Amino acid sequence: MSMEPMSALDASFLHIEDRNRPMHIGGVSIFEGPPPPFERLLEMVQGKLGLVPRYRQKVRFVPFGLGAPVWVDDPHFHLGYHVRHTAIPAPGSERQLRRTASRIFSQHLDRGKPLWEMWMVEGLDESRWALLSKVHHCMVDGVAATDVMSLMFDDRSRGGARGSWAPAPEPRGTELVVRAMAGRALRPRLQVSALEALGRAPLESLVSTVTAARAMVSAGRTLRPASPSSLTGAVGPHRTWAWARIRLSDVKAIRAALGGTVNDVVLAVVAQGFRELLESRDEPVEGRTVRTMVPVSVRRPGEKGAYNNRVSAVFVGLPVGVTDPLERLAAVRAQMDGVKESRQAVAGDVLVSLSGFAPPLLLALGSRLMSRSPQLGVHTGVTNVPGPQHPVETLGRRLLESFPYVPLIGPARVVVAIFSFDGGLYFGVSGDVDGASDIDVLTAGVERGASDLLALAAPPRRPGRGAKSRSAASAKPTLAE
Repeated sequence: MSMEPMSALDASFLHIEDRNRPMHIGGVSIFEGPPPPFERLLEMVQGKLGLVPRYRQKVRFVPFGLGAPVWVDDPHFHLGYHVRHTAIPAPGSERQLRRTASRIFSQHLDRGKPLWEMWMVEGLDESRWALLSKVHHCMVDGVAATDVMSLMFDDRSRGGARGSWAPAPEPRGTELVVRAMAGRALRPRLQVSALEALGRAPLESLVSTVTAARAMVSAGRTLRPASPSSLTGAVGPHRTWAWARIRLSDVKAIRAALGGTVNDVVLAVVAQGFRELLESRDEPVEGRTVRTMVPVSVRRPGEKGAYNNRVSAVFVGLPVGVTDPLERLAAVRAQMDGVKESRQAVAGDVLVSLSGFAPPLLLALGSRLMSRSPQLGVHTGVTNVPGPQHPVETLGRRLLESFPYVPLIGPARVVVAIFSFDGGLYFGVSGDVDGASDIDVLTAGVERGASDLLALAAPPRRPGRGAKSRSAASAKPTLAE
């Protein structure tokens, strides 16, 4: 019998989901045309399912909450339910594509089936087509989702033998309870093993414990109530989604000339986007920060290929009250340097590890309370996931751009995701239709913020033979589309 229990962190993404907050991640990947026949896409995905066994498994809950949810084989798995086909009407603009994606992202995944979908979208202008993907956050985090995308979309990856999969019998409710109780009986033995390991390496364990304790104290100071803002509040069931794009080479040029890291520059331009969004709403920004949760991968190199969640978080105040772009970047840089020294991500990882010992029913209740509490202390979330920095082809068509989607969590009405791919940085901004239908102001601000910093980073041009006119030479560099 195939039955694998979820980790506490994976299960939390199921527990915090409600009718207004579907907890899947995904994105829209745009390919050069013409689109391939839909049957070829089905054949490609069928041939790669052996690389991602979770795609043929579904979730079962243990009766009475006596154990963590488990993954079991779906005896009724049907590929045609998960891989779907649609088209956008003429003229096939990117705005129409985003509107279609927003509607699909608003819909919950069916919990009675494997928790993923893939949509082939035809009709995009300039002879392009798109693949829209959705996968529940309980299955993967951003890094694992990128690994899955590389496997599923890249023509260079190869799957197992077709037709070789046979689902294991689905367990009955009593079997789930028995397995869960057996696992709880084994847990004290695991704790004893941890104590024995502590005895074998006491100094190393003590240093790690002290480091984690200090990090938890630092993280605790950041979890204070967030100031009132239109960025938080009640969240409805419908989503809006916008995107922005900048070149990674531009960000690296800014970093080289002005200092900081790539992430510092990214957070600085996101701060510009939020500043413009709040100003457009006539909301005061002077002296303000936007409290932001920034997920951080704690996946170790040896964990690559494990399709689960290995993520912690740090908390940053985006300096939207700072007018000058250079000062804004400096403020972000100083803050991120402090975050690294405080080891906040270590604290989050320790807390997640400890939650594995909590009774599953209490963990479920705690996850829901935390996600809905205004004391969560954040206005938004910003996640940055690295992708492959080389060309990718699917069915002989080159992947041009890929824009990420992440769900809204807690009272946040706007969240930002960034995906880097083949020299580009692609921003996907999710918003609540009722409370944040204007997020295109934010994405325009992101692109403008990068352009402003790039202009400050570029060396002044000296007039000479064949020089351009003064007006052309002084114009701000534009970002490659």
